[in-house]
Amino acid sequence: MEISTIESFLDYYERIRQRTRKVVLLIPPDKLEWTYREGKFTLGDLVRHIAAIERWLYAENADGRPSRYTGCGPELADGFDDTLAYFDEMHRQSVAIFQKMTPEMLQQKIATPAGMPITCWKWLRALVEHEIHHRGQIYLYLNMLDVATPSLYGLTAEEVATFSMNQTPQPPAQ
Repeated sequence: MEISTIESFLDYYERIRQRTRKVVLLIPPDKLEWTYREGKFTLGDLVRHIAAIERWLYAENADGRPSRYTGCGPELADGFDDTLAYFDEMHRQSVAIFQKMTPEMLQQKIATPAGMPITCWKWLRALVEHEIHHRGQIYLYLNMLDVATPSLYGLTAEEVATFSMNQTPQPPAQ
């Protein structure tokens, strides 16, 4: 997917963020700092990480500035309500930065935190992939806690399999 205008990107990205936020809202507040193993991200860390890295790494780099990401611990936002507010505020700030981007800016080379050049629109595509990766972790954590999670696009894998087995095979279209 090539991103040629910021409007098309933001329209797509807002749908990604809505799906992520829907899953974040399922986190039981008393499990916000739960993790499956000491030293690994907690659920709260994952939410704060998505928020902080969007704003302080991806948005900063896309705007031609160096990363200012410093972590994702509870010192950024403590408790469920504050963590959700932080998640929303970092997104609001990032979108405000992204909205200023012209088609020419999307084609410019920027530097990653490692100093590697990358085309700006490819950096924004990586932002989406990053968020989806961590959303998947939140799904897994919630499943480990026996919290029911919604299917992403309507049917679960099990429902698709059941639905598919009950279909009469159709000959291929000619």
